[in-house]
Amino acid sequence: LPAGRDSQLFIKDLHFDGVPVRIYLPREPSASKWRGVIFFHGGCGVFGSIRSHERICRYIARKSDSVVVSVGYHLAPEYKYPTQTLECLTATVHFLKTAETYGVDPARIIVCGYSAGAIYAASVCQELGNRTDIPKIRAQVLICPFLQALNFNLPSHQKNASIALLSREDTVHFILKYLNKDCSLKEPILAGSHVPESMNLKYRKWINPDLIPEVFKLDYKPPLCTSFLPQVHEEVQELFEPWISPLLAEDAVVGGLPDTCIVTCEHDVLRDDGLLYKKRLEDNNVRVTWHNVEKGFH
Repeated sequence: LPAGRDSQLFIKDLHFDGVPVRIYLPREPSASKWRGVIFFHGGCGVFGSIRSHERICRYIARKSDSVVVSVGYHLAPEYKYPTQTLECLTATVHFLKTAETYGVDPARIIVCGYSAGAIYAASVCQELGNRTDIPKIRAQVLICPFLQALNFNLPSHQKNASIALLSREDTVHFILKYLNKDCSLKEPILAGSHVPESMNLKYRKWINPDLIPEVFKLDYKPPLCTSFLPQVHEEVQELFEPWISPLLAEDAVVGGLPDTCIVTCEHDVLRDDGLLYKKRLEDNNVRVTWHNVEKGFH
């Protein structure tokens, strides 16, 4: 849908410090300041747009009675990583600083991301957690989040490897397209050959099938051991950065995150990313609300 008339909302296209955004403001006056939602759309950083997520943003604005800002970050490969994360960060900081201009309480602003947009939401919260010059983000909402690129052999990767909308192979293919890497690296990454044993040992406390509840591990079979390929590891160093894999952030960062809502789906290859992040947050005393959509897809 284009930005047009809505019986319940004023809809405007703006720029926040050069970043395209679309803002949805309730038409009905409020006795107090509005709540705010910053929304980052999905699409693996290479497709999707403000327009493709128009309906969900209108829905959120109406149902939550909030001002919604949908961020139209520029897409890869024309705009190289980490342009997308930086633009989401820029738009968020701008809105936090100018919220009252739009009738929004700066203490009641959340960030919300779907799929790859959840990477940006998680990264923005991690980056801004210790900032004292701007209002604190009240909460983060991560919907079907992609959160790590070390292990593509978790139970949900096996169970939903060929499920429609997002397969296991598609996930890695789009990550490589996003980072402008050679897609021939897909097979060794799927096998786990891009991760040295020292790194596997370091992050096993956070990324490990043993941390997934048993109810989600039916028919799971541990993958065969594969050889580490140093040349592949060198080619994909970005995969180990928290801006791609927020699950790898240190405890000092995770412990400073706001209240969190995580939404996972039963038939989603990324389901276990959400489950692992949920545990990490809880282990660091962050309040988490979790919804698993049974029979849901990515």
